[in-house]
Amino acid sequence: MNLDEFDYPLPLELIADRPVPARSESRLLVVSRATATLEHRVFRDLPEILYRNDLLVINRSKVIPARLLGTKRGGGARIEILLLERRKELLWECIAQRAIRLSAGTVIAFSERDVCVVREALGEGRFVLEFQIGGTWEEFLARHGSTPLPPYILKKRETLPEAERAALESLDKERYQTRYAVEPGSAAAPTAGLHFDESVLEALKRGGIESAPIVLHVGLDTFSPVTVERVEDHVMKSEWCDIPPDSLNRIVEKLESGSGRVVAVGTTACRTLESYARAGWPEGPLRTDLFLKPGDSFQATQALLTNFHLPKSTLLMLVSAFMGNELRKRVYEEAIRERYRFYSYGDAMLIL
Repeated sequence: MNLDEFDYPLPLELIADRPVPARSESRLLVVSRATATLEHRVFRDLPEILYRNDLLVINRSKVIPARLLGTKRGGGARIEILLLERRKELLWECIAQRAIRLSAGTVIAFSERDVCVVREALGEGRFVLEFQIGGTWEEFLARHGSTPLPPYILKKRETLPEAERAALESLDKERYQTRYAVEPGSAAAPTAGLHFDESVLEALKRGGIESAPIVLHVGLDTFSPVTVERVEDHVMKSEWCDIPPDSLNRIVEKLESGSGRVVAVGTTACRTLESYARAGWPEGPLRTDLFLKPGDSFQATQALLTNFHLPKSTLLMLVSAFMGNELRKRVYEEAIRERYRFYSYGDAMLIL
């Protein structure tokens, strides 16, 4: 498959740079794969769209304040760091922006007592950094970390008045996080879950729609565009994921009994489900580099709730694999025509 198959033109004003005032007021485009029909709804309608006994698989990973700004010692250059994955207590794999001539032994300072040292250069702007800090890791992040918003949101906000930017940054701390996030570790939000608020969660429970929590800590690669011309040549970097025993048992029972659908809330939940299914439903965490694209089958995901994704991204390819690329093209054309909001803070789509 050629990469251009997954490109589409999007008016810049449809890129959401902030959340809607209320989480469940996002719009919801409902897509039937069986009939190729589309229905325009609002996210708060979700409990009445799903069936009793459906099982929502939710990613409980929590976004950490993973964006750090430091100064290179001995030169004064400003270095932007994005935490990707913890290797040991204070040893992290990171991406460093503006990291010219950043080599092993380089010290980056955040304050007099908080620094990190480059231990290894991994290539492609990635480094292993060891942090030397005062106090706990959580206290360090509270002092120096900020919400790791996607670059397209930061870019759209550049021209805003400083006071408005500051107000949005304060809002991000709450809204770029799902209501059910409990396991710190993500460098980006599992965005399909951002639409759930207490009223929707309560209505789902009353309607007999249960949830099964999983964890996949989201790294930057989840959102990175594919750069190879031939889609099949793209290689995903691995991410840590876990389906706890109780969730695993309920998911497998649901699939075997057929008493309801397994509904993945987001592409991260979908990739976790499909990775475990392909591995024979093992107990305990695993690492996945699963890249789902048109032609691949889905063994565990029976419905998918997701946002609208960037052109040429692995997320768009996963959605195209789930509903078929021709239907996906029609759905995206309709969403653009109807002025849906796109990307992380955008509207949602339910694929049945």
